[in-house]
Amino acid sequence: QVEIAESGGGLVQPGGSLTLSCLFKPGDSGHIFSFFDLNWYRQQPGKQRELVAQINDQGQQIYLPSVKGRFTISRLNPRNTGILHMKNLQPEDTAVYYCNSERKALNLNYWGRGTQVTVFS
Repeated sequence: QVEIAESGGGLVQPGGSLTLSCLFKPGDSGHIFSFFDLNWYRQQPGKQRELVAQINDQGQQIYLPSVKGRFTISRLNPRNTGILHMKNLQPEDTAVYYCNSERKALNLNYWGRGTQVTVFS
């Protein structure tokens, strides 16, 4: 079974930056990270989960309008790693952030357990 391991969450002051990492661990599944779309979701307190950013297997990117220009999604396929770089963070960015890897053609969808990002002063 594929496992997703997230890291990089923590506390940051308004205007600061933070980088989240997502490690795709295929185990003995035989799945190949480069074939998957990479998504970052977040869930703000008391709200529904929302898609923050996506980079697909072709490198095409989409962003939630409220984070466009501040957040950058990227991937390092040889290292099975996804990245979300966040800058100019604001209190409303406080949320649990989730990494998701999806291969729609095979009905494959894997989630991390989430990492807390808290923006405060």
